[in-house]
Amino acid sequence: METENYFNLGKIVNTHGIKGEVKVQADTDFAAERFQPGQVLWVKQGGNYQPLTVKTSRPHKGMWLLSFEGYPDINAVEALKGDQLYVDGDSRSELDDGEYYYNEIIDCQVYDQDGQLIGTVKEIMPTGANDVWVVDRPGQKDALIPVIDQVVKMVDPDRHRIEIEPMEGLFD
Repeated sequence: METENYFNLGKIVNTHGIKGEVKVQADTDFAAERFQPGQVLWVKQGGNYQPLTVKTSRPHKGMWLLSFEGYPDINAVEALKGDQLYVDGDSRSELDDGEYYYNEIIDCQVYDQDGQLIGTVKEIMPTGANDVWVVDRPGQKDALIPVIDQVVKMVDPDRHRIEIEPMEGLFD
């Protein structure tokens, strides 16, 4: 979900209360870091990216409640409903070896170790213990690939290629 040098963090799904809070469905493993007060997030409105400085944040029922400086009440944040939140690519931190941003994994081709194409990663589901990649398989139902060392053998985001060793019953 790369747009110029901005990367998706989540979606503002609704307002919350009357004091200018919004509900955000996070699409990042770094929500607690990204949504800290003082962080600058971006929203695209009218074709341009507008900065939003986080005033308050807190997790709430599987989502995040955020408020922004300069948005004092529900009337001010109503126009943000449905908008995506982005982070400027230059402010993303370096990841450790074996860690990848969602946008590096989405659209990668998944192969077994014999070089047979399985499909394309279309979605990532965080489960708590490990992520699960949803792989679109042409003419078949989606495959759910657990992101664990026993299964994922190689990830090369530069070549958009992932190799896995399917566990018994993975595609049943």
